[in-house]
Amino acid sequence: MIHHTAIIDSKSKISNNVEVGPYCIIGPDVEIDTNTKLHSHVNIAGNTKIGKNNEIFPFVSIGTDPQDLKYKGERNSIKIGNNNKLREYVNINPGTSQGGTITKLGDNNLLMVYCHVAHDCNLGNNIVLANNVQVGGHVTIEDNAVVGGSCAIHQFSRIGHLSMVGGMTGVLSDVIPFGLSLGNRNNLVGLNLIGLRRAKIPNKDIKILQNFYELVFSNQNFRSNAENLNTEIKENKYVKTIIDFINSDKKRPISLPENIK
Repeated sequence: MIHHTAIIDSKSKISNNVEVGPYCIIGPDVEIDTNTKLHSHVNIAGNTKIGKNNEIFPFVSIGTDPQDLKYKGERNSIKIGNNNKLREYVNINPGTSQGGTITKLGDNNLLMVYCHVAHDCNLGNNIVLANNVQVGGHVTIEDNAVVGGSCAIHQFSRIGHLSMVGGMTGVLSDVIPFGLSLGNRNNLVGLNLIGLRRAKIPNKDIKILQNFYELVFSNQNFRSNAENLNTEIKENKYVKTIIDFINSDKKRPISLPENIK
């Protein structure tokens, strides 16, 4: 299951049933768990741990030095979970001392062709990054988010749970959970209703979320608007997810509807 042209350092840890295709290169500090498949021409370097049942397509590069001028060679790492698909030319960089030294990718994610995940990013589970998504350093993408093709996500941005970012969007401000954001410089344009329904969120909760959205994002005072919600809306668990997201980092800008006063 290991092609004779592959170059695998003797110090690496390759579990049973790992398939390593032609011309792959695996460094000494790499660990790959069972049933993971490397198609061909895959380069895995650095202190990189890859879980089970991943499929890594040709010309993927994982673990080379961060593209950060502040990086001075400190020890860093990448941790990748289980059941991920990394399509052709995906690039993932490890962390830096300014961001905790680790880049993380959870489980069941699909990263399409030419995606780049920079240093110190934290990506959760069940995420889809469409072709050519460029994720800057220190970005957090929460579970079940979908990011459309050719998006550029600014460093330190947060993409919330079950949100969707439209294709060719420049993400400069954080996207709330369940939000739909798009534009040259991302604006909030509503809720990810299709995603909510696919996730089998009950209709009564979707209606509460819609009511929340209309009340809170009616003007620029969204934080105080959220504080003044009635108990029925505020105590809804999906609404609480959004409020907690907004309040967890009050220094970060939040994507808002365009032209609100």
